[in-house]
Amino acid sequence: MLTVGLVVLALGSVQRVYAASPDPSLVSKINAATFEVVIPRAVDDPLTYEKPLPFDLLPYEERTDKYFSVGTAFSIGHNHYVTAGHVLLAAVGDLTGAPALRDASGHVYAIDKIEKFSLQQDFVMFSLKEQPKANAALATNTKAALNSVVYAVGNALGTGVVIRDGLYTSDTPEDENGRWKWMRFSAAASPGNSGGPLLDQDGKVIGVVLMKSPNENLNYALPIGEVLNASDNQAVMDKRMTYQLDVVEDTLTGTFKAQFPLPASYEDFSSTYLKLLYTQGDKELKELLQQQGNDLFPHGAGSNHILHDTPELSLFPELIVRNRSGQWTYTGRELNRVPLSGNGYVASGYVGHNFLMHLRRPDDMKAATFYNDPKQMMDLVLKTGFWTREVGPERIKITSLGNPVSNTSYTDNWQRHWKVLVWSLPYINAQMAVFALPVPDGYAIMMRMTPSMSTHDSLADMTALTDFFNVDYGATLAQWKEFLAEPSLLPDVLKDANINFDYGKQLSYDSSNIAFNYPSTLQPIAPDNMLSVGVGYYQDHGKFALQTGVIEIRKNITDPDRISIKRHIAPSPDLDDNFKEAWGKLQHKQHPFDGVPYNDGDEMDVATVIKAPDGDAASELYTAFYATQGTHKPEAMKAKLKLLTQQFKVKSH
Repeated sequence: MLTVGLVVLALGSVQRVYAASPDPSLVSKINAATFEVVIPRAVDDPLTYEKPLPFDLLPYEERTDKYFSVGTAFSIGHNHYVTAGHVLLAAVGDLTGAPALRDASGHVYAIDKIEKFSLQQDFVMFSLKEQPKANAALATNTKAALNSVVYAVGNALGTGVVIRDGLYTSDTPEDENGRWKWMRFSAAASPGNSGGPLLDQDGKVIGVVLMKSPNENLNYALPIGEVLNASDNQAVMDKRMTYQLDVVEDTLTGTFKAQFPLPASYEDFSSTYLKLLYTQGDKELKELLQQQGNDLFPHGAGSNHILHDTPELSLFPELIVRNRSGQWTYTGRELNRVPLSGNGYVASGYVGHNFLMHLRRPDDMKAATFYNDPKQMMDLVLKTGFWTREVGPERIKITSLGNPVSNTSYTDNWQRHWKVLVWSLPYINAQMAVFALPVPDGYAIMMRMTPSMSTHDSLADMTALTDFFNVDYGATLAQWKEFLAEPSLLPDVLKDANINFDYGKQLSYDSSNIAFNYPSTLQPIAPDNMLSVGVGYYQDHGKFALQTGVIEIRKNITDPDRISIKRHIAPSPDLDDNFKEAWGKLQHKQHPFDGVPYNDGDEMDVATVIKAPDGDAASELYTAFYATQGTHKPEAMKAKLKLLTQQFKVKSH
């Protein structure tokens, strides 16, 4: 995730209220020269809610306002207006329209040209297409005295422009390399003050109000001299930024360094800025992955625990994350489950910036429709009730996002085929980015809600994270039948396997590595059997590939009777003794893999090791396992195991 900077937003309309004020003769001039920076509200709302939005609960002025207020700007004469850079950037990529200025009477003025911009100093100067009738401007003072009285002017929390007094207390160098000094002052400032003028006792501009100190009750302003002396014909980006991916703690620190010519229209400015910003983010993500390359899963010794362990049959999605000891581990667990009709459900959790979900398709929903209707899929996800719209004191559930504004596909390095979907939420200038991986019973989902300007960054992050996304495949045989009928949904790991079943008769599995089949006399073969395929990460001809590691067939979702086939890999020398001890038991067919039935609580189990083809090195072994409830004669259990193994074939290692 690329860290760009803080954006401060405030809602409301212009009203003039005053705390301690400068000389009364200056107040009207300050009033006329100070403006709100506003963004249009969405006219059309693509969302659907559980009930009509109760806008009548909002104050009249707020519910009738056609704009959001995002900051403050002021005039310094000659059609030159100044605000904070981050106030303008709050509108870049906005879903509802370009920013504008609004005066005390409610008149809105469109921005004409961006004339000066500095990302690191956080300011922008621009002109307007139409000049306000008052045509008022504030004089400037580039030599303000320390400990003198100052006035912070700005839009306070959307309640109108406020003038507050304090002292200009000190200067402090900017953090990166001290290229200039911030002015620190004690006059109060609220969210929404950003971009407003800091005035001296005579009402002259000495700085641009930008930010609040995190550790003390002081605020920061950029000296107005830095704005006046800046280049008239370039937008300048020269700011340190960091990039971090959710699966590693390491961060990459780089410098966003670029320039482009000004003046430019707002549209040209914003498109050029975003293009450069996205290029910077893509570059830093690439550099981070290259920097970590030799140790990124599945490479490096820290991956060996996962590479040599049996897949855990997790139908809830996880991310493979490197912990502080340098080991890669499965991270992510189900924290909440919301039932749907027809045995469906939405299970959810999160890792880092990402919601992780398992959406089980309701039984009464046809697979062909389900997998080709993203609106329907998201409508089911929204039944969790996590996403609401706040209107006054109420939170109204969002029941539909409508159709996505973007619907594409992506194939990750494990040859899994994702649906990449984006929905817009104009009322908060945000978008929902979703990576949905088809699985036999529905979808494994990774999603983020992101500011619209950051959607590109989020999609790039999530694309990279698909290679660290782990999920196994499980469903009833009835669901598998529909899923396997849609070849475009299948990852290569399932295309490699030929899974066939004839209810009441036989089930067979045939892949490049193994083949087996068994009759219904071993375990009844019916539509409600639960077939789970656990996938692991294996070396194949010098490359890593996603391959089957576990196959489990349960009698049904509630009955623990089951058949299990597992693949085992010889441990690497760096793994602990638990791996080596387990491998030794397999090699020597020791209990519980000796073919001798045994009791385990309320069930009886029996398991054996499948002999590899003659001449194959013992670097990989398979086990066959059968379990059933109750107590049974050993001969009967052995006969069951024989039914499972007599047609079992290990093809290669």
